[in-house]
Amino acid sequence: MNTGAYFKQSMKPIKIAIVGVGNCASSLIQGINHYRNSDSSDAIGLLHWEIGGYRPWEIEVAAAFDIDRRKVGRDIAEAIFEKPNCTTVFCKDIKSNGTPVRMGKVLDGCSAHMADYDEARTFAVAREKQPEMTDVVRALREAGTDVVLNYLPVGSEQAVRFYAECALEAGAAFVNNMPVFIASDPAWAKRFEERKLPLMGDDIKSQLGATIIHRMLVDLFKRRGVKLERTYQINTGGNTDFLNMLNRSRLVSKKTSKTEAVQSVAAERLDDENIHVGPSDYVPWQKDNKVCFIRVEGKLFGGVPMNLELRLSVEDSPNSAGIVIDAIRCCKLALDRGMGGVLYAPSAYFMKHPPVQYSDDEAFRMTETFIQGWQRESEGSTGPSNSLRNQISGEGDRGVHEQSGR
Repeated sequence: MNTGAYFKQSMKPIKIAIVGVGNCASSLIQGINHYRNSDSSDAIGLLHWEIGGYRPWEIEVAAAFDIDRRKVGRDIAEAIFEKPNCTTVFCKDIKSNGTPVRMGKVLDGCSAHMADYDEARTFAVAREKQPEMTDVVRALREAGTDVVLNYLPVGSEQAVRFYAECALEAGAAFVNNMPVFIASDPAWAKRFEERKLPLMGDDIKSQLGATIIHRMLVDLFKRRGVKLERTYQINTGGNTDFLNMLNRSRLVSKKTSKTEAVQSVAAERLDDENIHVGPSDYVPWQKDNKVCFIRVEGKLFGGVPMNLELRLSVEDSPNSAGIVIDAIRCCKLALDRGMGGVLYAPSAYFMKHPPVQYSDDEAFRMTETFIQGWQRESEGSTGPSNSLRNQISGEGDRGVHEQSGR
Protein backbone atom coordinates (compact mmCIF):
# COMPACT_ATOMS: atom_id res chain seq x y z
CA MET A 1 0.00 0.00 0.00
CA ASN A 2 1.28 3.45 -0.89
CA THR A 3 0.56 5.27 2.38
CA GLY A 4 1.15 8.64 0.76
CA ALA A 5 -1.42 8.16 -2.03
CA TYR A 6 -4.08 10.34 -0.40
CA PHE A 7 -1.78 13.25 0.31
CA LYS A 8 0.99 13.69 -2.19
CA GLN A 9 0.17 16.87 -4.00
CA SER A 10 2.24 16.28 -7.12
CA MET A 11 5.27 14.49 -8.50
CA LYS A 12 7.46 17.54 -7.90
CA PRO A 13 10.60 16.91 -5.80
CA ILE A 14 10.93 18.11 -2.23
CA LYS A 15 12.87 21.36 -2.40
CA ILE A 16 15.36 21.85 0.40
CA ALA A 17 17.68 24.66 1.42
CA ILE A 18 20.93 23.72 3.12
CA VAL A 19 22.56 26.03 5.66
CA GLY A 20 26.18 24.91 6.01
CA VAL A 21 27.63 22.96 3.08
CA GLY A 22 29.95 20.77 5.13
CA ASN A 23 30.55 17.05 5.43
CA CYS A 24 26.99 16.23 6.47
CA ALA A 25 25.56 18.09 3.47
CA SER A 26 28.07 16.32 1.23
CA SER A 27 26.98 12.88 2.45
CA LEU A 28 23.29 13.74 2.11
CA ILE A 29 23.66 14.98 -1.47
CA GLN A 30 25.83 12.02 -2.41
CA GLY A 31 23.18 9.73 -0.96
CA ILE A 32 20.34 11.36 -2.87
CA ASN A 33 22.26 10.71 -6.09
CA HIS A 34 23.44 7.25 -5.04
CA TYR A 35 19.92 5.95 -4.49
CA ARG A 36 18.76 7.40 -7.80
CA ASN A 37 20.30 4.34 -9.43
CA SER A 38 18.96 1.85 -6.89
CA ASP A 39 15.65 0.15 -6.28
CA SER A 40 13.88 -0.95 -3.12
CA SER A 41 15.54 -4.38 -3.19
CA ASP A 42 18.98 -2.76 -3.05
CA ALA A 43 18.28 0.04 -0.59
CA ILE A 44 21.22 -0.57 1.73
CA GLY A 45 21.39 1.94 4.57
CA LEU A 46 17.83 3.27 4.36
CA LEU A 47 15.23 2.88 7.08
CA HIS A 48 12.46 3.76 4.61
CA TRP A 49 12.53 3.45 0.84
CA GLU A 50 9.39 5.55 0.53
CA ILE A 51 7.72 8.03 2.87
CA GLY A 52 4.41 9.55 1.85
CA GLY A 53 5.11 8.61 -1.77
CA TYR A 54 8.53 10.34 -1.76
CA ARG A 55 11.56 8.23 -2.60
CA PRO A 56 15.16 9.14 -1.65
CA TRP A 57 16.11 10.87 -4.89
CA GLU A 58 12.94 12.98 -5.00
CA ILE A 59 14.77 15.63 -2.97
CA GLU A 60 16.30 18.63 -4.71
CA VAL A 61 18.69 21.20 -3.27
CA ALA A 62 17.02 24.44 -4.30
CA ALA A 63 19.18 26.81 -2.22
CA ALA A 64 22.39 26.62 -0.20
CA PHE A 65 24.32 28.94 2.11
CA ASP A 66 27.90 28.80 3.39
CA ILE A 67 30.62 31.22 4.46
CA ASP A 68 33.71 29.52 3.01
CA ARG A 69 35.26 31.24 -0.04
CA ARG A 70 36.01 27.85 -1.63
CA LYS A 71 32.30 27.07 -1.73
CA VAL A 72 30.52 30.42 -2.12
CA GLY A 73 29.60 30.94 -5.79
CA ARG A 74 30.25 27.31 -6.73
CA ASP A 75 27.60 24.90 -7.93
CA ILE A 76 26.40 22.81 -4.99
CA ALA A 77 27.39 19.66 -6.91
CA GLU A 78 31.02 20.88 -6.84
CA ALA A 79 31.04 22.70 -3.50
CA ILE A 80 30.37 19.56 -1.47
CA PHE A 81 33.79 18.22 -2.48
CA GLU A 82 35.72 21.40 -1.59
CA LYS A 83 37.94 21.62 1.49
CA PRO A 84 37.71 21.47 4.39
CA ASN A 85 35.16 18.72 3.63
CA CYS A 86 36.84 15.38 4.20
CA THR A 87 34.13 12.75 4.36
CA THR A 88 34.16 9.55 2.31
CA VAL A 89 33.21 10.00 -1.34
CA PHE A 90 30.83 7.15 -2.17
CA CYS A 91 29.10 8.84 -5.12
CA LYS A 92 31.18 11.02 -7.46
CA ASP A 93 28.50 11.43 -10.11
CA ILE A 94 26.39 14.28 -8.72
CA LYS A 95 23.56 15.55 -10.89
CA SER A 96 23.74 19.34 -11.07
CA ASN A 97 20.61 21.45 -11.11
CA GLY A 98 22.51 24.73 -11.29
CA THR A 99 22.04 25.70 -7.64
CA PRO A 100 24.87 27.99 -6.48
CA VAL A 101 26.11 28.24 -2.91
CA ARG A 102 25.22 31.72 -1.65
CA MET A 103 27.17 33.74 0.89
CA GLY A 104 25.69 33.17 4.32
CA LYS A 105 25.48 35.21 7.50
CA VAL A 106 28.54 34.58 9.71
CA LEU A 107 27.42 35.89 13.12
CA ASP A 108 28.81 33.35 15.64
CA GLY A 109 29.10 30.56 13.09
CA CYS A 110 32.90 30.58 12.98
CA SER A 111 34.86 30.32 16.23
CA ALA A 112 37.94 32.55 16.46
CA HIS A 113 40.28 29.66 17.26
CA MET A 114 39.60 28.09 13.83
CA ALA A 115 41.94 30.70 12.30
CA ASP A 116 44.91 29.09 14.09
CA TYR A 117 44.77 25.92 11.97
CA ASP A 118 45.80 24.90 8.47
CA GLU A 119 43.34 26.30 5.93
CA ALA A 120 42.91 22.83 4.44
CA ARG A 121 41.28 21.75 7.69
CA THR A 122 39.40 24.86 8.77
CA PHE A 123 37.03 27.54 7.46
CA ALA A 124 38.28 30.25 5.08
CA VAL A 125 35.68 32.97 5.49
CA ALA A 126 34.72 34.66 2.22
CA ARG A 127 34.93 38.43 1.95
CA GLU A 128 31.68 38.77 0.07
CA LYS A 129 28.90 40.93 1.45
CA GLN A 130 26.84 39.07 4.01
CA PRO A 131 23.10 38.86 3.41
CA GLU A 132 20.42 40.48 5.49
CA MET A 133 17.41 38.48 6.60
CA THR A 134 15.34 39.90 3.75
CA ASP A 135 17.92 38.59 1.27
CA VAL A 136 17.82 35.06 2.68
CA VAL A 137 14.03 35.03 2.88
CA ARG A 138 13.80 36.22 -0.72
CA ALA A 139 16.19 33.48 -1.87
CA LEU A 140 14.20 30.80 -0.02
CA ARG A 141 10.92 31.99 -1.50
CA GLU A 142 12.25 32.30 -5.03
CA ALA A 143 13.64 28.77 -4.79
CA GLY A 144 10.26 27.44 -3.66
CA THR A 145 11.87 25.96 -0.54
CA ASP A 146 9.83 23.34 1.33
CA VAL A 147 12.32 22.46 4.07
CA VAL A 148 15.35 24.31 5.49
CA LEU A 149 18.11 22.09 6.88
CA ASN A 150 20.36 23.55 9.55
CA TYR A 151 23.91 22.14 9.47
CA LEU A 152 25.72 25.01 11.22
CA PRO A 153 28.62 24.31 13.61
CA VAL A 154 27.99 23.52 17.28
CA GLY A 155 27.72 26.72 19.32
CA SER A 156 26.26 28.88 16.53
CA GLU A 157 23.48 30.20 18.74
CA GLN A 158 22.87 33.50 16.94
CA ALA A 159 23.28 32.08 13.46
CA VAL A 160 20.85 29.20 14.04
CA ARG A 161 18.17 31.55 15.32
CA PHE A 162 18.76 33.82 12.33
CA TYR A 163 18.06 30.99 9.88
CA ALA A 164 15.12 29.64 11.91
CA GLU A 165 13.60 33.11 11.65
CA CYS A 166 14.27 33.11 7.90
CA ALA A 167 12.47 29.77 7.53
CA LEU A 168 9.45 31.14 9.38
CA GLU A 169 9.32 34.26 7.22
CA ALA A 170 9.76 32.26 4.02
CA GLY A 171 7.04 29.76 4.92
CA ALA A 172 9.33 26.72 5.07
CA ALA A 173 9.65 23.80 7.48
CA PHE A 174 12.81 23.65 9.59
CA VAL A 175 14.95 20.63 10.49
CA ASN A 176 17.47 21.52 13.19
CA ASN A 177 20.30 19.01 12.96
CA MET A 178 22.49 20.54 15.67
CA PRO A 179 22.21 21.39 19.36
CA VAL A 180 20.94 24.93 19.52
CA PHE A 181 17.54 24.36 21.04
CA ILE A 182 14.77 25.40 18.64
CA ALA A 183 12.22 22.57 18.57
CA SER A 184 12.71 22.01 22.31
CA ASP A 185 12.15 25.69 23.04
CA PRO A 186 8.40 26.22 23.62
CA ALA A 187 8.53 29.77 22.26
CA TRP A 188 9.93 28.67 18.90
CA ALA A 189 7.63 25.64 18.80
CA LYS A 190 4.60 27.89 19.26
CA ARG A 191 5.68 30.23 16.48
CA PHE A 192 6.05 27.39 13.97
CA GLU A 193 2.69 25.97 15.06
CA GLU A 194 1.02 29.36 14.56
CA ARG A 195 2.43 29.55 11.02
CA LYS A 196 1.40 25.92 10.35
CA LEU A 197 5.00 25.03 9.51
CA PRO A 198 6.56 21.72 10.60
CA LEU A 199 9.52 21.87 12.98
CA MET A 200 11.87 18.99 13.79
CA GLY A 201 14.79 18.91 16.23
CA ASP A 202 17.06 19.16 18.00
CA ASP A 203 20.48 17.62 17.20
CA ILE A 204 20.41 14.72 14.76
CA LYS A 205 20.80 11.24 16.21
CA SER A 206 22.95 9.24 13.78
CA GLN A 207 21.87 5.99 12.19
CA LEU A 208 24.14 3.80 14.31
CA GLY A 209 26.19 6.27 16.32
CA ALA A 210 27.44 6.80 19.84
CA THR A 211 24.17 8.17 21.22
CA ILE A 212 21.82 5.46 19.96
CA ILE A 213 24.19 2.69 21.09
CA HIS A 214 24.76 4.29 24.49
CA ARG A 215 21.01 4.68 24.97
CA MET A 216 20.38 1.06 24.07
CA LEU A 217 23.03 -0.19 26.53
CA VAL A 218 21.63 1.92 29.38
CA ASP A 219 18.10 0.81 28.51
CA LEU A 220 19.29 -2.82 28.48
CA PHE A 221 20.65 -2.43 32.03
CA LYS A 222 17.20 -1.21 33.09
CA ARG A 223 15.35 -4.02 31.34
CA ARG A 224 17.64 -6.73 32.77
CA GLY A 225 17.56 -5.45 36.34
CA VAL A 226 21.19 -4.30 36.44
CA LYS A 227 21.78 -1.24 38.62
CA LEU A 228 23.55 1.46 36.61
CA GLU A 229 26.34 3.01 38.68
CA ARG A 230 28.28 5.22 36.28
CA THR A 231 29.07 5.66 32.60
CA TYR A 232 31.09 7.67 30.12
CA GLN A 233 31.18 8.28 26.39
CA ILE A 234 34.35 9.72 24.85
CA ASN A 235 34.54 10.70 21.18
CA THR A 236 37.41 11.71 18.89
CA GLY A 237 37.37 12.84 15.27
CA GLY A 238 39.27 14.89 12.69
CA ASN A 239 36.63 16.92 10.84
CA THR A 240 35.72 20.59 11.30
CA ASP A 241 33.01 19.61 13.78
CA PHE A 242 35.61 18.27 16.20
CA LEU A 243 37.98 21.15 15.48
CA ASN A 244 35.20 23.64 16.22
CA MET A 245 34.43 21.88 19.50
CA LEU A 246 37.95 22.46 20.83
CA ASN A 247 36.43 25.76 21.93
CA ARG A 248 34.79 24.38 25.06
CA SER A 249 32.65 27.48 25.50
CA ARG A 250 30.64 26.34 22.46
CA LEU A 251 29.82 22.95 23.98
CA VAL A 252 27.21 23.76 26.62
CA SER A 253 24.19 22.79 24.50
CA LYS A 254 26.02 19.85 22.87
CA LYS A 255 26.87 18.26 26.23
CA THR A 256 23.32 18.87 27.44
CA SER A 257 21.88 17.26 24.31
CA LYS A 258 24.07 14.16 24.43
CA THR A 259 23.88 13.71 28.21
CA GLU A 260 20.10 14.07 28.41
CA ALA A 261 19.70 11.54 25.58
CA VAL A 262 21.34 8.95 27.83
CA GLN A 263 19.91 10.09 31.17
CA SER A 264 16.37 9.95 29.80
CA VAL A 265 16.43 6.15 29.37
CA ALA A 266 18.12 5.28 32.67
CA ALA A 267 16.07 3.63 35.43
CA GLU A 268 17.28 6.35 37.80
CA ARG A 269 18.96 9.61 36.90
CA LEU A 270 22.70 9.50 37.58
CA ASP A 271 24.43 12.20 39.59
CA ASP A 272 26.43 14.54 37.38
CA GLU A 273 29.73 13.17 38.72
CA ASN A 274 28.80 9.65 37.56
CA ILE A 275 28.09 10.43 33.90
CA HIS A 276 30.28 12.01 31.24
CA VAL A 277 29.02 12.24 27.68
CA GLY A 278 30.57 14.51 25.12
CA PRO A 279 33.20 15.21 22.47
CA SER A 280 36.71 14.86 23.78
CA ASP A 281 39.42 15.68 21.28
CA TYR A 282 40.41 16.56 17.74
CA VAL A 283 42.66 14.08 15.91
CA PRO A 284 43.34 15.51 12.42
CA TRP A 285 44.30 12.27 10.69
CA GLN A 286 40.94 10.70 11.60
CA LYS A 287 39.23 13.14 9.21
CA ASP A 288 35.50 12.31 9.15
CA ASN A 289 36.02 9.04 11.01
CA LYS A 290 34.62 9.20 14.53
CA VAL A 291 35.89 6.85 17.22
CA CYS A 292 33.75 6.42 20.30
CA PHE A 293 34.60 4.74 23.60
CA ILE A 294 31.75 3.81 25.94
CA ARG A 295 32.05 2.35 29.42
CA VAL A 296 29.08 1.35 31.56
CA GLU A 297 29.44 0.10 35.13
CA GLY A 298 26.76 -1.55 37.21
CA LYS A 299 25.81 -4.19 39.77
CA LEU A 300 24.27 -7.58 39.01
CA PHE A 301 22.45 -10.14 41.16
CA GLY A 302 23.70 -10.04 44.74
CA GLY A 303 25.29 -6.63 44.20
CA VAL A 304 28.17 -8.17 42.25
CA PRO A 305 29.93 -5.48 40.16
CA MET A 306 30.33 -5.64 36.39
CA ASN A 307 31.41 -3.34 33.58
CA LEU A 308 31.08 -3.19 29.82
CA GLU A 309 33.36 -1.40 27.36
CA LEU A 310 32.64 -0.75 23.70
CA ARG A 311 34.60 0.86 20.87
CA LEU A 312 32.80 2.18 17.79
CA SER A 313 34.46 3.45 14.61
CA VAL A 314 32.18 5.02 12.01
CA GLU A 315 32.28 7.59 9.21
CA ASP A 316 30.43 10.42 10.94
CA SER A 317 28.60 12.23 8.15
CA PRO A 318 27.03 9.37 6.17
CA ASN A 319 25.87 8.10 9.56
CA SER A 320 23.73 11.21 10.04
CA ALA A 321 22.57 11.43 6.40
CA GLY A 322 20.76 8.11 6.73
CA ILE A 323 18.47 9.78 9.27
CA VAL A 324 18.20 13.25 7.71
CA ILE A 325 16.90 11.80 4.44
CA ASP A 326 13.89 10.51 6.43
CA ALA A 327 13.53 13.71 8.46
CA ILE A 328 13.18 15.72 5.23
CA ARG A 329 10.48 13.44 3.89
CA CYS A 330 8.57 13.43 7.20
CA CYS A 331 8.57 17.23 7.14
CA LYS A 332 7.23 17.29 3.60
CA LEU A 333 4.60 14.74 4.55
CA ALA A 334 3.52 17.06 7.38
CA LEU A 335 3.40 20.01 4.96
CA ASP A 336 1.21 18.00 2.59
CA ARG A 337 -1.09 17.19 5.50
CA GLY A 338 -1.33 20.80 6.63
CA MET A 339 0.38 20.12 9.94
CA GLY A 340 2.42 22.73 11.80
CA GLY A 341 4.56 22.93 14.90
CA VAL A 342 6.85 20.30 16.38
CA LEU A 343 6.67 16.83 14.87
CA TYR A 344 6.95 15.03 18.20
CA ALA A 345 7.22 11.44 17.02
CA PRO A 346 9.91 11.87 14.33
CA SER A 347 11.78 14.31 16.57
CA ALA A 348 11.89 11.71 19.34
CA TYR A 349 13.20 9.05 16.97
CA PHE A 350 15.56 11.11 14.81
CA MET A 351 16.94 13.63 17.32
CA LYS A 352 19.04 13.57 20.51
CA HIS A 353 17.23 16.45 22.24
CA PRO A 354 13.57 16.41 21.19
CA PRO A 355 10.96 18.34 23.18
CA VAL A 356 9.82 15.03 24.70
CA GLN A 357 12.05 11.99 25.08
CA TYR A 358 10.67 8.49 24.50
CA SER A 359 12.37 5.12 24.58
CA ASP A 360 13.74 4.27 21.14
CA ASP A 361 11.25 1.41 20.76
CA GLU A 362 8.30 3.69 21.46
CA ALA A 363 9.69 6.51 19.33
CA PHE A 364 10.08 4.05 16.44
CA ARG A 365 6.48 2.85 16.77
CA MET A 366 5.20 6.43 16.99
CA THR A 367 7.17 7.45 13.89
CA GLU A 368 5.81 4.49 11.92
CA THR A 369 2.31 5.52 13.02
CA PHE A 370 3.02 9.07 11.92
CA ILE A 371 4.14 7.87 8.47
CA GLN A 372 1.51 5.18 7.89
CA GLY A 373 -1.40 6.06 10.14
CA TRP A 374 -2.98 9.03 8.41
CA GLN A 375 -6.37 7.83 7.25
CA ARG A 376 -9.66 8.87 5.71
CA GLU A 377 -12.12 9.75 8.46
CA SER A 378 -15.09 10.24 6.14
CA GLU A 379 -15.78 9.97 2.47
CA GLY A 380 -14.16 12.81 0.57
CA SER A 381 -12.01 14.09 3.44
CA THR A 382 -8.65 13.31 4.93
CA GLY A 383 -7.21 13.74 8.38
CA PRO A 384 -5.81 12.01 11.42
CA SER A 385 -7.81 9.80 13.76
CA ASN A 386 -8.24 11.32 17.22
CA SER A 387 -5.82 8.84 18.78
CA LEU A 388 -3.21 9.57 16.13
CA ARG A 389 -3.71 13.31 16.51
CA ASN A 390 -2.99 13.01 20.23
CA GLN A 391 -0.01 10.74 19.69
CA ILE A 392 1.75 12.99 17.19
CA SER A 393 0.80 16.32 18.74
CA GLY A 394 2.42 15.58 22.09
CA GLU A 395 -0.85 16.22 23.98
CA GLY A 396 -1.11 13.89 26.93
CA ASP A 397 2.05 12.15 25.77
CA ARG A 398 3.74 9.50 27.86
CA GLY A 399 7.27 10.66 27.27
CA VAL A 400 9.96 9.46 29.66
CA HIS A 401 11.51 12.91 29.88
CA GLU A 402 10.29 16.34 28.84
CA GLN A 403 12.85 18.93 27.81
CA SER A 404 12.87 22.62 27.08
CA GLY A 405 15.40 24.93 25.51
CA ARG A 406 17.37 27.54 27.40
